[in-house]
Amino acid sequence: MNRSLPARPDAVVFDCDGLLVDTESHWTVAETALFAAHGHPFGPAQKALVVGRTLESAAEAMAAYFGRPDAGADIAAGLLAGVRRELARGATALPGALELVRACRAAVPIAVASNSPRELLDVALSSAGLADLFPHSFAADEVRSPKPAPELYLTACEALGADPRRSVAFEDSATGIAAARAAGLYVAVVPSLEGTTPDHDWLGTSLANPALQAWARALAPRMRS
Repeated sequence: MNRSLPARPDAVVFDCDGLLVDTESHWTVAETALFAAHGHPFGPAQKALVVGRTLESAAEAMAAYFGRPDAGADIAAGLLAGVRRELARGATALPGALELVRACRAAVPIAVASNSPRELLDVALSSAGLADLFPHSFAADEVRSPKPAPELYLTACEALGADPRRSVAFEDSATGIAAARAAGLYVAVVPSLEGTTPDHDWLGTSLANPALQAWARALAPRMRS
């Protein structure tokens, strides 16, 4: 299915990790260390198992891969510690993120809907200089069913007073795309995994894409009833 992004959306909701902020590299360091500790290499196929998942879901997938299905809680604790350690070094906004967020914010309500726990989401947004641009953000540990369920996106749209069917989600992973689609949003995608062509309404290699930036600058403010 292919639709163009609306010129007058009700709201724009952004994923964070790997989309706005270069945190996937931090997660990859922590994931690589855990795979190595269990005697396994870590490459694109292994990254595809965990990208976009909640920390707990990623740990469960890793436990199954390691043949230790009962070790999910221990692996989750190790993954959290590793990501926390890496994020302490700082994370940067990805190309075009700041400009895109500012342009969208000038016209329509915006929010973040992330599959990270609140602790890691706050560190990522603050480190990248994005925290003050978002009056609303929602983390995986604040809903009953995180992505790929639609709850995060539905919660964000409700808080913004927006109709999901007239709102836009920005995503980078299949897990997040599934959540946005299930909630009924348009989906703009910059994939974290190279060489993939996920479901999308707009697809690009960077938020700095000139056509995408022009779309954001030309957004018509939402008409309020």
